[in-house]
Amino acid sequence: MWLLKAAIFFTLFAFALNNQQAVSVNFFFGTHWQAPLVLVVLVTFAVGLAAGILMMMPRWWKKRQNARLNLHSTHRENPSTMHHGL
Repeated sequence: MWLLKAAIFFTLFAFALNNQQAVSVNFFFGTHWQAPLVLVVLVTFAVGLAAGILMMMPRWWKKRQNARLNLHSTHRENPSTMHHGL
């Protein structure tokens, strides 16, 4: 397992070393941001990951709540399914 982690690390490290040229990201109203390409790619990935997680949170909460309600209703209907620490 450590060999796989080391391979991934060195691959990403080589990617970062090969993409250090400066790029300019243009925003609205004439604003722009200059940074190394690897930083722009990393920030874009992080923003996309955060947006995906935030958009999935309501669905996860709803499924968790439904599972909790189904668990409680199952125990109320059939008390023999409850485990009393035995």
